Amino acid sequence: MGIEGNGMNFGDTSMIDPFGRAISYLRVSVTDRCDFRCTYCMAEDMTFLPKRDLLSLEELDRLCTVFIEKGVKKLRLTGGEPLVRKNIMHLVRDLSRHIESGALEELTLTTNGSQLQRFAAELAECGVRRINVSLDTLDPAKFKQITRWGDISKVMAGIDAAQAAGLKIKINAVALKGFNDYEIPGMLRWAHGRGMDMTVIETMPMGEIDEDRTDQYLPLSLLRAQLEREFTFADIPYKTGGPARYVEVAETGGRLGFITPMTHNFCESCNRVRLTCTGTLYMCLGQDDAADLRAALRASEGNELLSNAIDEAIGRKPKGHDFVIDRRTNRPSVSRHMSVTGG
Repeated sequence: MGIEGNGMNFGDTSMIDPFGRAISYLRVSVTDRCDFRCTYCMAEDMTFLPKRDLLSLEELDRLCTVFIEKGVKKLRLTGGEPLVRKNIMHLVRDLSRHIESGALEELTLTTNGSQLQRFAAELAECGVRRINVSLDTLDPAKFKQITRWGDISKVMAGIDAAQAAGLKIKINAVALKGFNDYEIPGMLRWAHGRGMDMTVIETMPMGEIDEDRTDQYLPLSLLRAQLEREFTFADIPYKTGGPARYVEVAETGGRLGFITPMTHNFCESCNRVRLTCTGTLYMCLGQDDAADLRAALRASEGNELLSNAIDEAIGRKPKGHDFVIDRRTNRPSVSRHMSVTGG
């Protein structure tokens, strides 16, 4: 059953940060757990949050509802892997009422695809229209290598199920030097051949991992130059609400997005904030400043304290991030793993 708060509506106070950017996009990590251990994202032996520290599904619903009342139009569920959270479809079904009412324009999620075969049809029933699937290689052996635990056949079955349910899919691939850079053209043809958009992403210095990110880092300016030897790109103004800049690929007729937090940050138009599964709000993916919304959430049955805490946090949103990867700074720019913040 959905939590409606105390019935107060704070929708008149849209969230504007100190740089005049309207915050209309909320990314919510529903769990820090994942059934993969991707080498650029996690250490093999991760210590996860105790379950008692996590917000309940009802608390997550209440928090999201307040954000929607304050002007959020796009809501993305992330993780870890969001579909491994117990009873996650209860939350999706509850949040779908905001799609039905028109208050929310889009409810979507980012997934590794491992659980999609089980949940795709129900996601579509709940008003989810498109999803992002994180997939860095089509080679089964390399997939096992990079995910440590993953089975690519389950992901492919999930993609099949999602398309059968009518979900639009965008493939997200992290570009990793010496691992998948020469595989990107084939992945692009495969994705576009199935009617899926694709986005390539630069690896980001978040959290201690077991490998050296300077060995993995591939500037997308270099990748784009490589791709343009065999594809013809035309820049297009297409937007999905996120930071990707898109091109249309003449040879395939599909779209390819570039997310470049390292070589060209996209902060000037940032409309996003990120909420963790413990109720911590990060105003910027690449900064450590955060606000504890769990305390305000649990301090009162009404939503006024929570709304005020959100306003105070948005008032501290920075202009941008300071990601850097080089040999001299072989430490993560922020200490938390991407699985904590939500991609």
